[in-house]
Amino acid sequence: MTVELRGRGIVPGVVEAEALVTHDPISGFGGIDVATGTVIEPRHELFGVCFTGKVLVFPGAKGSSGWSGFFQSTRLMGTAPAAMVFNVVTTKAVLGAIVTRVPTVVEAAPNPLDVVRTGDLLRVDGNTGVVTVLQ
Repeated sequence: MTVELRGRGIVPGVVEAEALVTHDPISGFGGIDVATGTVIEPRHELFGVCFTGKVLVFPGAKGSSGWSGFFQSTRLMGTAPAAMVFNVVTTKAVLGAIVTRVPTVVEAAPNPLDVVRTGDLLRVDGNTGVVTVLQ
């Protein structure tokens, strides 16, 4: 059975990839290792987990305006997530998604954090704002 979530696409493109879900906001400045695409924030739910090539499903960004610079570096180093899905729309999270250049959907309903599980195969359509849980 497939499940569709509908939101707003803010970065165009379509990707199918495995989901990586966290209920913790992500700190871009000092919270990620851009060389490996790994969360390095010590008390974070995903500490030590790599997001490279995954659909990063998270509440939103926290921390400073350095968020976008660090996530842009993941794109430049080839360690970026395949797509992003988040609910709390802030300038730092949106700018981070834009400079990372991965399909991004925000403010989806039902809440992705209630529906999507790590390991689910997702199709993220940043053109239409639709996230589909394929399996």
